[in-house]
Amino acid sequence: MATHTIIEQPSASPGLLDRQPQLVEPNDERPREPQPPAVPTAPAARRSLFADVMTRLDRAADIVRLDPNIRKILASTENEIVVNFPVKMNGCDVEVFTGYRVQHNDALGPFKGGLRFHPQLDIDEARALAAWMTFKCALVDIPFGGAKGGIQIDPAKYSPTQLERITRRFAYALGDNIGPDYDIPAPDVNTNPQIMAWILDTYLSTLPPHERQRHVHVVTGKPLAAGGSAGRDKATGQGVAFCVERWAQEHRRPLEEATFTVQGFGNVGSWAARLIAGLGARLIAVQDVTGGTRNRNGIDPEDLLRYVSVHGGVARYPGGEFVDDIMFMQTPADIFVPAALENQINATTAAWLNVSVVAEAANGPTTPEADDILKQRGIDVIPDILCNAGGVVVSYFEWLQNKRSEFWDLEEVDFKLRKKMNLAYDRVRDKARELSIDWRTAAYVLALSRLEKIYKERGIFP
Repeated sequence: MATHTIIEQPSASPGLLDRQPQLVEPNDERPREPQPPAVPTAPAARRSLFADVMTRLDRAADIVRLDPNIRKILASTENEIVVNFPVKMNGCDVEVFTGYRVQHNDALGPFKGGLRFHPQLDIDEARALAAWMTFKCALVDIPFGGAKGGIQIDPAKYSPTQLERITRRFAYALGDNIGPDYDIPAPDVNTNPQIMAWILDTYLSTLPPHERQRHVHVVTGKPLAAGGSAGRDKATGQGVAFCVERWAQEHRRPLEEATFTVQGFGNVGSWAARLIAGLGARLIAVQDVTGGTRNRNGIDPEDLLRYVSVHGGVARYPGGEFVDDIMFMQTPADIFVPAALENQINATTAAWLNVSVVAEAANGPTTPEADDILKQRGIDVIPDILCNAGGVVVSYFEWLQNKRSEFWDLEEVDFKLRKKMNLAYDRVRDKARELSIDWRTAAYVLALSRLEKIYKERGIFP
């Protein structure tokens, strides 16, 4: 039986793609005084992502003069589920895993958000990601609330059979904490349509046979044969590409003459690279957890994807030269697409960027301190809750199709997605101009205003 508790899980602070970049100091040949031996210190406490989210919320709330009672509600989560569940591995060995599901707010509709499998996942990160989902759904005007979760695990250490057992046991441990009209999970970091199919099958197995076909929308991001939507696999990257295209049009920067770099080459990063390259821009540098590669004459994202599928990462890609963390971040380009983990653009790395715009494909890639630096340097930022919203928008489309027993073709999905993304882009742009504020704060202002309106109209029980 799984145990349900709330557990704080401190861990070491992650750096750039799980490595901490170091500043390169100038060579100094002067003799130095002998130094005492270093005293071992405890690892630094991990930066609180949820605190960063609240910093952004407070900035926007002050501008919009958000009702203080509604601010209190949005500053906390509704539910936090932590499950410790056993799984029989090879032979008789049993491992106990920790899984999370944080439900931040459901004022606009059912909880919605991805499940990630990552060793650094903890309750604080799940809180932050769930809150971002709340604001993202409010911004793009879809009837969902925010949730997030996953398992604290390195999936690379387990076979596909073991991952299936772990996934199914996690879904069973969550039980009624998920449901098609209550909380709908989706893929995220290190999860995919296959993971969603296992969760779907496990969930349906707990229902009476005559109820099962009415609950296939309990997860989105499913394989097509299991009720998935056309275009869901590329949806987040497609939304990024739509935003980049709109930015280029408004700044009169022909994408055929533009260069771009991508950090992270998983599902989102690889799709963003392919789609932006398809608009005419030239990909010149890519970095993932294995390393970086750069070719100023251009990298074919399709060829790079084939290489990564065989070798597991972009390191040693023969179509480019090796670059380290600093070299990658300092690469001159028009567009930078961070599509990795959180906090990759911080007070140090923000000073290295040599780009015109940052299109945030990842959740929370920029710290509040880095935001200030980018603003001072005149670098535009298309914020995450706008730029990467394509995934949840098409998840909403999939959910609708399942509920209606419909199937939309790719052309219809892309048309509807473009319309949603362009409307949200225009609202953020106009609000930023109206209030003379940065785009991220404008996006939060719009999201908070919509949530405040819902609470004002419905009231707060009792």
